[in-house]
Amino acid sequence: MKNFNYARAVQAALIGIAIIGSVTGARADVKDYEFQLVDQTVRKGDAIISVRLVHKSDGKPVPDAVIFATRLDMAPDGMQEMATRIAPMPSTEPGVYKFKASVSMAGGWQLSLGAKVQGETGTIENKLVLKAIP
Repeated sequence: MKNFNYARAVQAALIGIAIIGSVTGARADVKDYEFQLVDQTVRKGDAIISVRLVHKSDGKPVPDAVIFATRLDMAPDGMQEMATRIAPMPSTEPGVYKFKASVSMAGGWQLSLGAKVQGETGTIENKLVLKAIP
């Protein structure tokens, strides 16, 4: 009888540990991440735009995200049809992603990004506004 009670107690403890482990081991949601501009302004012409992907709760940078959607246009100035090419560039800082763009006019520009973070389901989407100066 003692062995039966002991086995049931061990089984209940293991179930409890599994339940607690699944709750505390839950992953963050894609809403817990955001892109932030490193610099709010760029110079007109060939510009390097740097953004940082961070986990909102602790502010830590998120390296190795896969950025699959990029767009740079003048939507803040009411000219969303005024888009320009944007190309990824290498970065040496973890969690910082760099892009090269040809910024043809001074004014407000919107950088739209879509990314995937390893181990998370869903897509991180942000629109960041920066200012191009002459």
